[in-house]
Amino acid sequence: MRERIVRAIDRDADEQTLRDTLRQQPDNVDAAIPLARALLGRRSPDDALEVLDALLLVVPGDLRALNAKGVVLDHEGRHREAQALYRQALETAPANAMLRNNLKLSLALESKTESGNTDPRPLTDGRQALTRSR
Repeated sequence: MRERIVRAIDRDADEQTLRDTLRQQPDNVDAAIPLARALLGRRSPDDALEVLDALLLVVPGDLRALNAKGVVLDHEGRHREAQALYRQALETAPANAMLRNNLKLSLALESKTESGNTDPRPLTDGRQALTRSR
């Protein structure tokens, strides 16, 4: 029990540090993505999207930010929106394996959701998926 409390305090402190960094440096992708990952891990996808949207206003077209937002959207079952972001990023970096793989995964998730053959949730949790965005 004590360990869980310590982890929760550490997590909150880390999130606050990332938020403080973003207030000072709104274009800091290295702070925004871990914050979005933490928020998604806490089951706060709307907050994660808010962080990524604010980042994309400052650094539009950033591949890592586009990918991270796509991952959050896929996590929420919003596959077509995610695919649009992956495709936008691939226009800039067509050989980027991470973006190509995430687009393929998103297409597969969408087809499984539409066919009703499986649970519509992604195969990985948000923390793992956003880790790929590095």
